[in-house]
Amino acid sequence: MIRMFRFAISVCALAATAAGAADVYPNKPIRIVVAYTPAGTTDILARAIGQKLTEAWGQAVIIDNRPGANGNIGTEYASKATADGYTLLMTTAAPHGVNPGLYRKLGFDAVKDFAGISLVATVPNVLVVNPALPVKDVKELIAHLRANPGKINFGSPGYGSTGHMSVELFMSMTGTKMTHVPYKGDAGVLADVMGGQIALSLSNMPAYTPQIKAGRVRALAVSTSKRSPAAPEIPTMAEAGVPGYVTVAWFGLLAPTHTPRDRINKLSAETVRILKMPDVHTRLSDLGAEPVGSTPAEFDAHIKTEIVKWAKVIKDANVELQ
Repeated sequence: MIRMFRFAISVCALAATAAGAADVYPNKPIRIVVAYTPAGTTDILARAIGQKLTEAWGQAVIIDNRPGANGNIGTEYASKATADGYTLLMTTAAPHGVNPGLYRKLGFDAVKDFAGISLVATVPNVLVVNPALPVKDVKELIAHLRANPGKINFGSPGYGSTGHMSVELFMSMTGTKMTHVPYKGDAGVLADVMGGQIALSLSNMPAYTPQIKAGRVRALAVSTSKRSPAAPEIPTMAEAGVPGYVTVAWFGLLAPTHTPRDRINKLSAETVRILKMPDVHTRLSDLGAEPVGSTPAEFDAHIKTEIVKWAKVIKDANVELQ
């Protein structure tokens, strides 16, 4: 009888241990959905965070690239994932800022279908041109565009992306006209600017920084109000001849709504800790990104503000879906 009693206690203890282990988060690989192609800024940031999460928690972090429709395809996919903390989304100002005011119908609700984890980074957009384009600065570019209305192509990571909207603002403020060529991410845009298939782009700086430094594209200006520490030699758009011009891209980590709050908080705290690491801060800063880090509530509030802001920009610029 005593042996049976001890055996029962042992079984109960093992069961309790197993149940406790099952409750530990994370106890299996985590997936971060990136709604753009590899090698773009969103992908770079997701991999930087993912690598450190793996090191901290001992679980693999898989980057799942699902590009298309200016981030809408991957974002919709993430919105329908099981809300258990094992599927996350590295989002941008497009699906969670611009798109709700641009698309008549989305397969997700940017506010109701997601829970904020942390704002990860803000990024300047950088105006780059193919070196063969006969312009050396923004003033020469404006003159060239005015002499060739509609004949110059520009690329963006997608229709309605911050890259697209930044050029729309540039054209509106300078009285110029170009032809838009949308892609599924920055990698394709950059390749075609270098190859001469398109003349220029005005998109997220981190994806472009290595090629700027290598001289494969010519940088004319950054979109922020201050010069980037990553490339202080590049003037701001205002300094270069377009007073009042400012656009800023941003990136952040989300989870499907109803993800357990303790897991959201754990992810947020770890993300903020990672962004403060000297090697991560240096790596992102060298590419032109400014690490941020925020609470879940702060990021949720940021998204709501961005949706209102971009809806006004879209209306004022009379931007319509093509």
